[in-house]
Amino acid sequence: MSGSDKWYRDGLCFSCTQCGNCCSGPPGYVWVTKADIERIARFLGRADGKLDKSQVRRVGLRHSLTEKADGDCIFLVREGDVARCSIYSVRPMQCRTWPFWTENLRSNDAWNEIHRTTCPGMNKGRRFMPADIERIRTAKTFEDARH
Repeated sequence: MSGSDKWYRDGLCFSCTQCGNCCSGPPGYVWVTKADIERIARFLGRADGKLDKSQVRRVGLRHSLTEKADGDCIFLVREGDVARCSIYSVRPMQCRTWPFWTENLRSNDAWNEIHRTTCPGMNKGRRFMPADIERIRTAKTFEDARH
């Protein structure tokens, strides 16, 4: 399907409001690759390129960031009404591609439901055109997922 055939052919708006909703909630997984772990560790000043067990856990053959007892991502920092990612510039691919996940893009209704229930930054701010959305959604590299 070409960009002009998609329901979002006129683009979609998104701007992070720093609400923290996408970084908290029920237990889940924020999958990280070896490259993600090394990038985060370097950002945190760790010369060995490793994170400790309080920050990353093994799940089968994969790794996931850990969560605090309240469900927040280990790297989410709350300051009053603002929640920010302390590793935002080096956040993992799963985080970098939000909200342009395939399940959020199934339909206008799906997009608006996530906006209504989870992400107030959807439908606000910068307009992303279909080519940008597809580049982010299908990103295989850290650079391709930039936005």
